[in-house]
Amino acid sequence: YVAARVDPDLVGLAARVALAESLLCGVTTVADHHLTWPPGVDPVQVAGAAFDAARDVGARLAFVRGTAGCDPDAAASSVAEIHATHLPGAQCGVTQDGMRQLAVGPSGLHADGPTTFAALGEVARTLGLRRRTQANEQVDVARATELYGRRPLDLLEEWGWLEPDVTLAHLCDITDSEVALVAGSGATVTHAPACDLPMGWGVAPVARLLDHGVRVGLGTSGGGSNDAGHLLADARLAMQVAPLAGRPLDALEALTMATSGGADGLGRPELGRLTPGSAADLVVWDVSGVADTGVADPVRGLLWANPGRRPRHVVVGGRVVVRDFELVTAEEQALAAELRRECARRGIGR
Repeated sequence: YVAARVDPDLVGLAARVALAESLLCGVTTVADHHLTWPPGVDPVQVAGAAFDAARDVGARLAFVRGTAGCDPDAAASSVAEIHATHLPGAQCGVTQDGMRQLAVGPSGLHADGPTTFAALGEVARTLGLRRRTQANEQVDVARATELYGRRPLDLLEEWGWLEPDVTLAHLCDITDSEVALVAGSGATVTHAPACDLPMGWGVAPVARLLDHGVRVGLGTSGGGSNDAGHLLADARLAMQVAPLAGRPLDALEALTMATSGGADGLGRPELGRLTPGSAADLVVWDVSGVADTGVADPVRGLLWANPGRRPRHVVVGGRVVVRDFELVTAEEQALAAELRRECARRGIGR
């Protein structure tokens, strides 16, 4: 355990690999809900390692100081320390260049109680940070019922965590009245079908949420529940499984979730859009190959044809980070080899 434990060095290596994968799949901005905090590990150093990794490969990173049974006061204190160290002078938790963002996020009612939600909510209000949490997976509903005799969203509303600055992930087990509750609160939602389905949590009623005016983004979740970080492939999956939870989802709706929907969840109207004043992020897809032959609408075809495709070029904040399908800010194979060596040294994966 000591050799394999999460520490800043391992976080830095893993973050470089994960962020490089994201860029090569066309994702310019990653929100990392970090939940693993072994005893003795300094959250400020962990956040710094993740931010440095993003800088090195050219990705934009929103680091979410998460909790999963952590001490509430220590967690809240570390948020202030991360902000002072890595985002000095930042407004609303975002640096002036827009490349670093800080948010807070209890894992959910299955792991954190009202004291943690209150402590992180208070530091978020003080610093102007976004808030994120998980809700209404099967385990979350079962745990809330067991501990409080109530459903998660009722408790989150009572605890001040159904507000416009909050993003809720998953929501697989959500009733019609709860859909209306979320819509009325102004909270945003993250859909993660490539996590929810393998975990056996079901399919969130995304179309129903959209029809009620809820802003929905798309997420891949982490390596513990999804072995790929390909957001476009997950957008295709979201479109394919949507009829199982209601009406079909149009490809443009799924693409909107993967772009402006996710940006809205971060409170970043300058991201996920190609409009005047936006952050100069650009992803170029080659649709000239055989897979796209006969596809009437090449935009919708990004999801219907050639699942798993990679973009030809990726630009983040005006900087080219992928050119002709290759990462230009680092050597892909070298990043992978370095992480493999470190995992082998620590006995991870054996």
